[in-house]
Amino acid sequence: MKNFIEKYMYKYRGKRIRYRTKDSIKRVGFSIGIPTFLLAFFYLSLVLKSYPAFTPTFSIEGFKEWILAVEWFPLFLSFVLAMIVTGFLLLGLKILFFEKFTFMKHRQKLARFIIDRGWYSTTSVDQEGFDVLGMFDFENKRSATVKKKEKVDYFPKVFYQVKKDYIYIRFPLDGMKNQNQFVDVANELEQTLFSELVKQELEEGYICYQFVYAIHRDRLNIHDLVAKDGKLPLMKRSVWDFDKLPHMLISGGTGAGKTYVILSVMLGLVKGDCKKEDIYIADPKNADLADLEGIFPNVYSQKNGIKMVIDKFRKAMQERARTIKELPNYETGKNYRYFGLRPQFLIFDEIVAFMEMLDYKEREEVLSNLKQIVMLGRQAGFYLIGGLQRPDAKYLADGIRDQFHYRIALGKNSEVGYGMMFGDVDKKFSQKEIVGFGYADAGKGVISEFYSPYVPTDFNFIEAFKKVE
Repeated sequence: MKNFIEKYMYKYRGKRIRYRTKDSIKRVGFSIGIPTFLLAFFYLSLVLKSYPAFTPTFSIEGFKEWILAVEWFPLFLSFVLAMIVTGFLLLGLKILFFEKFTFMKHRQKLARFIIDRGWYSTTSVDQEGFDVLGMFDFENKRSATVKKKEKVDYFPKVFYQVKKDYIYIRFPLDGMKNQNQFVDVANELEQTLFSELVKQELEEGYICYQFVYAIHRDRLNIHDLVAKDGKLPLMKRSVWDFDKLPHMLISGGTGAGKTYVILSVMLGLVKGDCKKEDIYIADPKNADLADLEGIFPNVYSQKNGIKMVIDKFRKAMQERARTIKELPNYETGKNYRYFGLRPQFLIFDEIVAFMEMLDYKEREEVLSNLKQIVMLGRQAGFYLIGGLQRPDAKYLADGIRDQFHYRIALGKNSEVGYGMMFGDVDKKFSQKEIVGFGYADAGKGVISEFYSPYVPTDFNFIEAFKKVE
């Protein structure tokens, strides 16, 4: 029934942004503040006995006598106290309903955003006004004047909606002259509303932008990462659905937190969908990941060992694909999970650095194996998590890079680096001195701020992996 009503009758799209919305906070403040002030002032003036005990008579002399008997200092004190009470009430309401205040401020900013760019139109109308001087124009007998007033005759049907912690802003696709601006406004709105765009889609008659306000609040703790049913949350509203968005690429320079993200992902996997034997590790730096040798059965840091484990992973993928087809309950289109199998992951850090160690023949062999894994691994449940300092197209060409459907760029990157990672996108990238900060493409076609899981200073990954059975 709901779908029928939304399709044929009415669909709620949020609160309409109108011209008067530009003064929303002021109007709400006055509507609450003025009655509060008047009540407080009247009550305090009575308490402080500011008024005479007798009532004024209906005469000028009686009223003068009453005015002269008023206690002006208590009345002034009542005024000041009433102002303070009103101020504290408004401040308290702002704190108590801060989220509602923030969203109201968003709507006000949105109205001013539209007005400032002139995306509306007005028309002049005649309005009669009372002419005070005309009262004394006895010859013409004229006491009224005609004035021109600007009236808004078109304001775009923009809607603002908050639903399940997401902000939805809809701009009309009504064929008016500003339509081209409406479909290219997301980047400016991100900065204006201090929000991150996570999705945009076309609806009938509208383009809908989906935002997350203050996305840094979505940061998870390392203890919150657990993979379940093919999904690993990396932020509260950023989930790596590796069954649908296979393979992850993580870039970042020294000190950007790349290794911590890889270790966090591994911990989330083994605490959930995977066993330790499902994780294959290649660490050509012979650094942090190599320290997991003895905890994980497949850890390699030497050149020949890394070449071997990549080839081993590829062969295991091909063997599983053949095995699935031979199962009695095999069905076309079903993936590994349908048959009760666990996902397998190849963690390959510093891909580019490793490629530089190889000669031409070895490099072509490794690239061929990686290409097969990223092209064919999803159905069988074989996934690649690659780490590198810079996604150089020299080693991630021929469509390999495009198969990494979840991409994270940590730390400081140049425009060229972001272009290599995300392609040609209209995004204003900024730098924040926060360990684990970066940008991510979660497979939705938009780039959003990313904050890697928070790892306490006393947290020990080695001990954490040892505790996992």
